[in-house]
Amino acid sequence: MSADHVFTALASPARRELLRLLLDEGAQPAGRLAERFDMSRPSVSEHLKVLKDAGLVAETRKGRERHYRLEAAPLMEIRDWLTPYERFWRERLTALTTLLDEMDDDEMDDSDGPRHDG
Repeated sequence: MSADHVFTALASPARRELLRLLLDEGAQPAGRLAERFDMSRPSVSEHLKVLKDAGLVAETRKGRERHYRLEAAPLMEIRDWLTPYERFWRERLTALTTLLDEMDDDEMDDSDGPRHDG
């Protein structure tokens, strides 16, 4: 599955919450997941279908129920895509910290005030 499909799936807060529930609580039937949302079961099922199509959840049937479990592998591709941006922000924050430390040092030097020998 492409990163675009995964990003599209992750764009919805409801789908991100479904993933969080599956991460925190493990595999569960669609009905139990639907109970956690203030939307119709068909709407939750549609969100689960988008997650399934993106490869983020797997579906198994147990009798009449569909059980869903998290499939985190597609998130690795997203993590790999985000890594350069994480490095970018880490470098920026390090530079900001260095600048602020230098400003603190300058203020400390200036706070000594003029010296009078006499």
